[in-house]
Amino acid sequence: MNHTPSAATPERTQQGVQHPTEAAARFSKRSAAAALVCWLLVVFDGYDLIVYGTVQSSLITDTGWGLTKATAGTVGSMAFLGMMIGAIFAGRMSDTWGRRRTIIACAALFSIFTILCAFAPNAFVFGGLRLLAGIGLGGLVPSANALVAELVPAKWRSTIATLMMSGVPIGGTIAALAGIPLIPAFGWPVMFLVAAVALLVVVPLGMRFLPETLPAAKNARQTESAGFKSLLRAPYLGMSVLFAVSTLATLFAWYGLGTWLPNLMQLAGYNLGSALTFALALNLGAVVGSVATAWAGTRFGPVPTAIAAAAVAAVALAVLVAGPPVGIVYVMLVLAGIGTHGTQCLIIAAVASHYPAHLRGTALGWALGVGRIGAVAAPQVGGLLLAAGLGVNSNFLAFAGAAAIAAVLIGAISVKIKSTKSTSQNTISVGASNV
Repeated sequence: MNHTPSAATPERTQQGVQHPTEAAARFSKRSAAAALVCWLLVVFDGYDLIVYGTVQSSLITDTGWGLTKATAGTVGSMAFLGMMIGAIFAGRMSDTWGRRRTIIACAALFSIFTILCAFAPNAFVFGGLRLLAGIGLGGLVPSANALVAELVPAKWRSTIATLMMSGVPIGGTIAALAGIPLIPAFGWPVMFLVAAVALLVVVPLGMRFLPETLPAAKNARQTESAGFKSLLRAPYLGMSVLFAVSTLATLFAWYGLGTWLPNLMQLAGYNLGSALTFALALNLGAVVGSVATAWAGTRFGPVPTAIAAAAVAAVALAVLVAGPPVGIVYVMLVLAGIGTHGTQCLIIAAVASHYPAHLRGTALGWALGVGRIGAVAAPQVGGLLLAAGLGVNSNFLAFAGAAAIAAVLIGAISVKIKSTKSTSQNTISVGASNV
């Protein structure tokens, strides 16, 4: 006889470890505190990702490291390469030995190595530190999203997953705002010392408030094993590939803009302060996009909303190629932020809802890990296009094209979901008629 624990009195082990299904039964104050801590860590994750774009021109002109536009793009890619490694393995680790330990370890890792970036003596060491910080950055997001998905009721899972990702552009906004006064006054290194706040404040909060959920693969009676093999075979193979490649295209556009936008606007004739305000517009748009797409994703579904968001980003970035007046530039960057980051939020929400609990962390890690290939490639492609003399517009066209590709791929996901539902309904109908 199966026993289902009461939602009011969830069973726990002697160590206080909570089962994911029991945690989601009710959203307690402690669960809300845990979700808030995860969101704060995602804010620092976003800050750390965008901070390189704010200091890039200073690294080229002020350090004496001999960086060119092409090599600066390579250095910028190092954090994203680390993120690819971290996302793939941390998602699997969080499914195997628990979300809490994985989240805290990743947060401490990216904080420590980000702080050390401020003291890097040359570009080689700086790039290596960014790679190591990126491993922590990449592991944090899938692990935090998997934990929060287990703490909230299923009906709120898509909304909360989308709102969680608002932390990324909020962190980017903080980086752009902080860079305007801090870089001229104190130089680029101070921007990396901000990570000390995450290490000294938010990580201890995580140790205090994050619950440890039992790995779903162990506490669920599953005949199906957890891991990448399960994702890459029926019935998950097609969707896993589409989610990963659409994430790749989306992150190419989002992180390409995040890395190169201030520099692109300086090349277009704006000073550093004005260039950073364009980055601010992009990130504020992404914040708005997180909230707007959370509502729209709940109302219309994450996949249809993601198609529209990606299309909006593609159109907005294509408009920038025409060299519109500065007011229109700001509007288009806001729309680009809404579209690119909103699309990524919705993909994460769709992944968190599509896979069972014992595969959720692995699936998020897979999608974000493969997607980081786009994030790795974007800074390098942007730098190579500029080094080849193709101009600022070549970057905007590349990022617009990536957003358009994302819209097409998410459309394929929508078709596949509808086809799967239709097949399931037909099977039920046939079974009923044979009874």
